[in-house]
Formats: sequence, C-alpha cells, structure tokens
Amino acid sequence: MFWSSTDLSHLQASSILPKIGHSAAEAMILTRILPIITANPSAFYPPGSSPLPSSALITLAHRCGSAIMAYAFDLESEPTPSEDGASQEQQDEWIEDREGHTMLGMVPMADMLNADAEFNAHINHGETVLTATALRAIKKGEEILNYYGPLGNGELLRRYGYVTAKHARHDVVELPWELVEARLKARFSGLTGAQWEGVNAYVKEHDEDEGEEEESFSFVLERESEDPDATGQLHGEAAFAGLPEELSERVKVFLKGVKKAAGSEGDALADKALRKDVYLDSVLGALQDRERQYATSLEEDERSVKSERPTENAEMALWVRVGEKRLLKEAQSWVSRELETVRRKLEAARRDAMPSSKRDRGEEDAPSAKRRRA
Repeated sequence: MFWSSTDLSHLQASSILPKIGHSAAEAMILTRILPIITANPSAFYPPGSSPLPSSALITLAHRCGSAIMAYAFDLESEPTPSEDGASQEQQDEWIEDREGHTMLGMVPMADMLNADAEFNAHINHGETVLTATALRAIKKGEEILNYYGPLGNGELLRRYGYVTAKHARHDVVELPWELVEARLKARFSGLTGAQWEGVNAYVKEHDEDEGEEEESFSFVLERESEDPDATGQLHGEAAFAGLPEELSERVKVFLKGVKKAAGSEGDALADKALRKDVYLDSVLGALQDRERQYATSLEEDERSVKSERPTENAEMALWVRVGEKRLLKEAQSWVSRELETVRRKLEAARRDAMPSSKRDRGEEDAPSAKRRRA
C-alpha cells in the first residue's frame, strides 16, 4: 500500500500487483470515511484545532486500515448447537459462508509474536481472552512463532509486509486463461471467423461460471505439500504435481466447441489422446509465455540474490518473483513429462494402425514413391 512506483516495479509481472487495492481503498475512504469526519469535526478534532486537509486524512486512513488488516485477529465464535439436527460439518460450512460477518479484535500483546510456515505456538480465541499455547518445547532465546496459514510469499508480503524462506513452499503463480486460449487458437488457425464465433458461443453456453466477468481470469498453480504436524513442524518436500482441474475442464469445453464448429475437420478431436496432446502442448506454451512476461529471467534473478545488495523492499520483491518463476519452471517440467508420455502413446497407436508389412520393412517414416521421385 505504501510502496513507491519504483518499489512496485521490482515485482515485475507478479499477480499480486493488481490485488494491492490502493485505488479501491482510497475510493472507499473518499466516499465513506471523509464525509463522516467532515460532517462531525467535534467528534474527531480537539477543541480549537484546525481540521486536517483531505490529503492528510487519506494518508491517515490508509495507515489505520493497513494496521487493522495486518494486525487484527479473526475472532471466530464456535458454532452453536443446531436445533434442526445439522451436522457439525454443515454448521462449519454455514459459518465459513458468512462473508463480511467475522468479528475482528486488536490484541497488542499477541502482536508481539512473529509468524512463519513452521511455528511453535498456537493462538486460541476464547470468549473474553486470547491464549497463546506452546506446541512443543521452546528453548530460552528461541523465537515464539505464530502461524498465518499456508500463504505464498506474494500473499504474505501483500497482507503482512514480509517474506520468509519457509513460506516459499506455498508460493503460487497465476496462469491467465487468455494465454492458454491464444495457444489453443494457434493450433486451429484454419478455422474461419464464423467458426470461431461458434466456438465462443459454445464455451459461453457451457461455462460453469456463467454470469461472471470472463474478460480476464486466471488459474492458480501451486505445489502439493503436507500440512504442518501437531507441533507446527514441516515434513517432506513441496512439489508441483498437476494442473488445476478447472483449467482441464475449461479446455475440454473449448475443444468440444472446436469439434462442433469445425464439422468434419474436427473429427480428429474424438481421439482422447490427441485432445490431451493439444491441451498439454497449449498449456506448456502458455506457461512459457507467462514466464516471458517478467522483465528478467529466473537465472538473472538467482544471480542477483547472490551478488546484489538491494533495498529491503526490492529484496522482498525479488523473493516473490523468484518464487513464482521457480514454480513456473516446475510446472513446465511436469507438463513436458506428461506430454512426452502422451506422444509416446500416440506414436504407438499410429504404428499399431499401420499394416504389418510396412512396419516389418520399417517404412512407417519413409516418403511415398511419388515424393521420392519428385
């Protein structure tokens, strides 16, 4: 919220940039906070003092809002017994769905604790007290650490203003649909404008998120990792293990639209393995395009980590973008392996469909007689 444009530029193509929300917060302050202060000066200013200018009030409101967002605890009450016999799980779902109704509390003593992805203390919210409990033996001089959840360094920086090495396992990167769609369209460049209109109409008709803005949306890529154990300790390595199911479903709908709009030209898409080839190849290209959106490469950034002494903000931004680029590389490697497997299957199927006489003579890749003479 308070970084300069130069500081923000170090985040490069990170998807946390549009989530910072400075403009939206300022619009809310101007329309909802300042009018109340202006209309009630006696409630906000000591007798005889002059009102602050709007610019000073906006800065102060940003500071107050940021302090609350960074330091307030969610004081979630326990679900009350249900009279209609609803299960505990159903009650929990009901509470989780009550957006905007969570009670917040400012507890300065608890704010003395830092937090990390691996921790040794747990904060428990009682009705009138907040209790910090050690999860394991804490040695003299050892830091007491709370837990803010499995946040990547991008979200940790945006919400709380810092990054840590252990939170890197939870890093995420967003893959915009427009990049995937562009790669898919390149695979079917022979379709006419009218056919593409048919594809778009089919996708819109079968979109599960109908009614939402579709101009720009992304799919979140993340690693699989074990949850911290009962003592707050981490085990095992976090690893990228697959693409989001929502992305697969979106591409599936898109390819059905292509098959329907292309008529007989789209018959080849009836082959499941071929559809998967198109899907993985398009996503791989989109991941490479996403990586190219950053101003520097991962290799350049990793050299900077070792050699440069940037400002604190620039260093935290460097951590964020390095984490995102590493995840993009891992995703590309995973997709490449999957694509190689699919293409081996396609090649085997092609060979099996070939007459045995040609396979025996090794002619499957030879040009025809007419082409040889040409």
